[in-house]
Amino acid sequence: MDGMGFNTFETQDKVLMGMSGGVDSSVAVRILQEQGFAVQGAVIRFSPAHDATVEAARQAADALGVELHVIDASELFEQQVVTPFCESYCEGRTPNPCILCNPGVKFRLLAEKADELGCPYIASGHYARVELCEDGLCRLCVPESAARDQTYMLYRLPQDILRRLVLPLGEFEKDDVREIARDIGLSCANAPDSMEICFIPDGDYSGFIRARGLTPKEGRFIGPDGEDLGPHAGVDHYTVGQRKGLGLAAGRPLFVKAILPGGDVQLAESGEEYSTRLTLSGIVTPDGKPLAGGDYRVKIRSAAKAVPCQFDGNHTVTFPEPVRAPAPGQSAVFYRGGFVFGGGFIDTAE
Repeated sequence: MDGMGFNTFETQDKVLMGMSGGVDSSVAVRILQEQGFAVQGAVIRFSPAHDATVEAARQAADALGVELHVIDASELFEQQVVTPFCESYCEGRTPNPCILCNPGVKFRLLAEKADELGCPYIASGHYARVELCEDGLCRLCVPESAARDQTYMLYRLPQDILRRLVLPLGEFEKDDVREIARDIGLSCANAPDSMEICFIPDGDYSGFIRARGLTPKEGRFIGPDGEDLGPHAGVDHYTVGQRKGLGLAAGRPLFVKAILPGGDVQLAESGEEYSTRLTLSGIVTPDGKPLAGGDYRVKIRSAAKAVPCQFDGNHTVTFPEPVRAPAPGQSAVFYRGGFVFGGGFIDTAE
């Protein structure tokens, strides 16, 4: 399917850019300005942990000469992202909070603010593209930079968001973006990329969850031959595929094969952490219709390569070649020809 592309913006069309003060969204503002857009910025305060982000966005907006709007999303973010994240970890799943946040909080609030300001378009600094395809649908498309591809994080965006979404960095490599930032004198030009979950800046998921009074499931380590290897520290400490940090002296390398419904952690030896079949839930598509069965390429985590698979048109994915450690709670995102056709949450792996 060939993308027809966005290429007919009028000079001085209004666009609202989601800003974080980082190099990506800041350079995206400058690119839009040079393309003739009338750019305004919005920074979302998701939680108290984001106060520094708000200040960084103010500094970037001042440097770029754009008006900045601050949107408080703390209550919605708690409901739509933080609570489901904690509950999933307590059940032994491995959620991706960005995948929940993008459709349920970030782009929802950007669109609402854009409507209030009379901006027909919204924009972000994600590395992805949106193209208008021959079937009349706007679809996410992989960016120029395969190494920075963020379509996986955006796959749940609905058509009403995709139709007004501008992604200026889809044609750029990260090194190019940093070079632009240096050329225009942005202080964030050489800032390192953020790797942690934004509302848990110290990376201590377990501490964060337990500080909220939640009690993750407890249980036992079950060895490859069914042997009881003793109690574990709670399911929130583990994810499928994990090798390090098990706190277990087994005498040989072991991986987390599965976190069982009762709370036990099933271990396996190297080479046994592969699966050929997944079941999914919560499947979405760009137009809201059921995802058609057939052959696709699929990503099972954000940094994974897309690999061949077959989808049965219901909820089952099979692979001709085994895939390593698909984790319940993560997403499986389907591609054809570089376009996103849909995706859903991984429930089980075999």
